[in-house]
Amino acid sequence: MSLAFTVEASDGAARLGRLETAHGTVKTPAFMPVGTQAAVKGLTVDTVRASGAQVVLGNTYHLMLRPGAERIARLGGLHRFMNWPGPILTDSGGFQVMSLARLRTVADDGVVFRAHTDGTRHHLTPAGAVEIQHALGSDVTMVLDECTPYPASEAEAAASMRRSMRWAALSKAAFVPRPGHGIFGIVQGGVFPGLRAESAAALVEIGFDGYAVGGLAVGEGQARMLAVLDGLGGALPAERPRYLMGVGTPDDIVEAVRRGIDLFDCVLPTRSGRTARAYTSAGTLNMRNARHAEDPAPLDAACACPTCAGYSRAYLHHLFRCGEMLGPILLSQHNLFFYQRLMADLRAAIAAGRLADFRTA
Repeated sequence: MSLAFTVEASDGAARLGRLETAHGTVKTPAFMPVGTQAAVKGLTVDTVRASGAQVVLGNTYHLMLRPGAERIARLGGLHRFMNWPGPILTDSGGFQVMSLARLRTVADDGVVFRAHTDGTRHHLTPAGAVEIQHALGSDVTMVLDECTPYPASEAEAAASMRRSMRWAALSKAAFVPRPGHGIFGIVQGGVFPGLRAESAAALVEIGFDGYAVGGLAVGEGQARMLAVLDGLGGALPAERPRYLMGVGTPDDIVEAVRRGIDLFDCVLPTRSGRTARAYTSAGTLNMRNARHAEDPAPLDAACACPTCAGYSRAYLHHLFRCGEMLGPILLSQHNLFFYQRLMADLRAAIAAGRLADFRTA
């Protein structure tokens, strides 16, 4: 394996780990801010680093369209291009092809689609997705997969999953091993336990540096999502990292950590920040609500982020009411700090053996 991963402590199924990459160590459980287009929306790299983020996520689909993987490679790779010195994981683009692209056609050799940006035609193959991520310089490459929609019948989910497993084998064959760089497989199969088990077994047989769980948080609800994770219990190698893609709320993250998940990504911290939703130690707040108009208190008295240290709830309310762009920036900053503090607290709870008493608010 090209990526070293060590489980240093456990508390039930939860693990405290270290993932060693070419661009540094990631202490797990860890949350990856989403930098889809080589930027975490509204935030500078310095802010992202100051929040405690160790690794960020980029996206193959978006970056292959704009500015292009070849251009990024000529400019020194994605790390230099976006001025991020730490590890980068890149999603393969499969989800975005299914959700954004126009006139897509899925076949066993990949997917043909027209870009949502300008209508140009592209053919993305498993090998091509891996080659693009290699050009970007990703520390962690993801296999190309087909994200099974929800709801889907068992037959539809089975056909989609088995196609993804064929793509996984082709992706692994195209990956060029080098120290500190690895490739993750993605478990699919919808909400059907048998299909998830079949998918996990197929990926383990191929052999990957880590294993992701995809196709969740797409409308199935938390109970079904957690049931899938419960069902995967012993199906994934204990010595390799596990990544739950696109999840989620603070409560989702805590429950998934309890079930042995090590890595997460989600747009919620910044997307919520842009829509006036704040995550705090006392629960969520809507900063557009009139009750904040004359409140001189910080957003979260338990938070040491620059937003809470320097600005009142009244000021944040004012910014959102008048449409000032500083409002989404300050709230996105706070939310990202909140998520990173959540992950640090989870790591501390696992190390101390007190995860059973852990609460998000």
